[in-house]
Amino acid sequence: MASKSTLPLFLPLLPLFLQILIPNSHSAPLSFDFYAASCPAAELIVANTVRSASAQDPSIPGKLLRLLFHDCFVDGCDGSVLLKGNSTERTDPANQSLGGFEVIDSAKSVLEIFCPATVSCADILALAARDAVAVAGGPATQIPTGRRDSKSSSAQSVRPNIVDTSFTMAQMGRIFSSKGLSLLDLVVLSGAHTIGSAHCGAFSDRFESDSKASLDPNYASDLIKKCPAGGDTNPKVTVANDPQTANLFDNQYYRNLVARRGLFQSDSVLVDDERTRRIVEEMAGDQERFFEAWSESFVKLAGIGVKTGEGEGEIRASCSAVNGVV
Repeated sequence: MASKSTLPLFLPLLPLFLQILIPNSHSAPLSFDFYAASCPAAELIVANTVRSASAQDPSIPGKLLRLLFHDCFVDGCDGSVLLKGNSTERTDPANQSLGGFEVIDSAKSVLEIFCPATVSCADILALAARDAVAVAGGPATQIPTGRRDSKSSSAQSVRPNIVDTSFTMAQMGRIFSSKGLSLLDLVVLSGAHTIGSAHCGAFSDRFESDSKASLDPNYASDLIKKCPAGGDTNPKVTVANDPQTANLFDNQYYRNLVARRGLFQSDSVLVDDERTRRIVEEMAGDQERFFEAWSESFVKLAGIGVKTGEGEGEIRASCSAVNGVV
């Protein structure tokens, strides 16, 4: 029985494991000990930075996790979302509310002291998001490193690749599939909404008659009180993605969905589709299973479109600018 249940979970990860373990002639592979010789304390430095920042601001884990999603889904996990400048990814309206940049910059500053020109910003972001989950009470996940940083960033690449909170199941499925992610990955990675918060404008569509019908009446009433007419224009007004355990990474998100208390339209559609509803119910009933699935899907997320080898990217001296640009 054990082998039958394990095999389907392993198969989706096989291409990624092959990418990690088998070098090719064009680039070096990611590996689980990439910095073992060049910067042995790299992961510890990132983890300590995340832990310290989160202790001061409980919203940091959610911000870091969202930051990684927005980086990886747009041209791969290459740190391009960190670059400042005209027409970069950060200038797109979909990225205006991103946060956590200062944590990445802080970790980079320390790493440049101990291991100059060694650890990429792309790796720092992936590790920081990984550590953010653990700090918030979620699973500790091992991820390979060796990503290199993009030398460019374009706002035009954002909208075609980012999942909007108003998306249908079909729209989300297409984007996840284009990244090599399955429906299981979609449901599991949506569990990131167990932490973090959102501005009223991100779910204002939930108050429309058709969408409101899919919400628990009491929850809908609470949202309307927190986000009255015009509330979506106030950047200071935010609502927790998971009001039950807002700062704890757990499976409460899925329990909320089953109870029709999903904050976003893109959350609610997961229980409206028969294919994904059974996964939601499984995760809602078994947190250990969710944590196991999360670690597997997170490795896949952090491996999307990575750049490796000197010909594919660089190691930035500053995460907000390509090398040679002041």
